[in-house]
Amino acid sequence: MLRRQNRYTLLMHRPPLKHCRSCGTAVIYRLPDDGDTRQRAVCPACHTVNYENPLNVVGTVPVWGTEGEQVLLCKRNIEPRRGKWTLPAGFMEMDETTAEGAARETDEEAGAQFEMQGLFSVMNVVRVGQVHLYYRARLLSTEFKPGYETMEARLFTEAEIPWDELAFKTVKETLEYYFADRRKGSFGMHVADIA
Repeated sequence: MLRRQNRYTLLMHRPPLKHCRSCGTAVIYRLPDDGDTRQRAVCPACHTVNYENPLNVVGTVPVWGTEGEQVLLCKRNIEPRRGKWTLPAGFMEMDETTAEGAARETDEEAGAQFEMQGLFSVMNVVRVGQVHLYYRARLLSTEFKPGYETMEARLFTEAEIPWDELAFKTVKETLEYYFADRRKGSFGMHVADIA
């Protein structure tokens, strides 16, 4: 558990790269010789250009009820924002699609039985180098078996959502989009830049 907590903490505020991923030599930030227009972490020994790109956070908006009136939230058992509520989500892993990662995170964090639906929101969080992607999901049961990252998993109506206790702005915005679309009777695809 500690290893994953440290990973989350480090990824929230990534320091500049210090060593080449290929050979371990200290990198130098400069324009690469290939005509690139951005300073990159270039290795003076093996000449590898070490690109630093945003990370994908993938998750779901799992809903229950004939009209999707309840949303499943998880109370975080890890930092950052331990004890706050969130949608089930986490960092995408190699060798999986965004939908597969969202489903895996929902299973790991909530232990929920669900059916994946379409992509619902894409949130650009530029200041921390992340893109958050949330899919809608229809719960098949109200029995949850949360993993170690979750203190509690439970259903909330819109009026019951602990809005002041949500862990991340991306979760708040996604929930606001969900309930607004639900009131309209049709679900769209939402894109936002989070300051």
